[in-house]
Amino acid sequence: MLKELIFTGMGASVLLRKKLEDEVKTLRKSGKLKKKDAKSFLKNLESTGKLEDKRIKKHFRKLLKETINDLGLVTKKDLRKLKAELKGEVEESSQMEVNQDETKKDEI
Repeated sequence: MLKELIFTGMGASVLLRKKLEDEVKTLRKSGKLKKKDAKSFLKNLESTGKLEDKRIKKHFRKLLKETINDLGLVTKKDLRKLKAELKGEVEESSQMEVNQDETKKDEI
């Protein structure tokens, strides 16, 4: 469902851009809009679109993180932390075994 929503939004934005470009061309040809104004309008529209894209991505990431937390899913960060902890315990355990072996040798 999420994929369909994303694809629908992307498709709508592409169609809207195409329609706007066509309308600007029509206005330019009819003399109702100067070429300079048309370029400025399209650049402004593109800039606004990029800002909105960043805002939507940021919001989407936030929602995704909240969902991951709510579901109790493990993240890559969690796995790296656990791996480091386990590695530390294994190293610590190995060091303890070496120390015990040395102690036994000293006792003999």
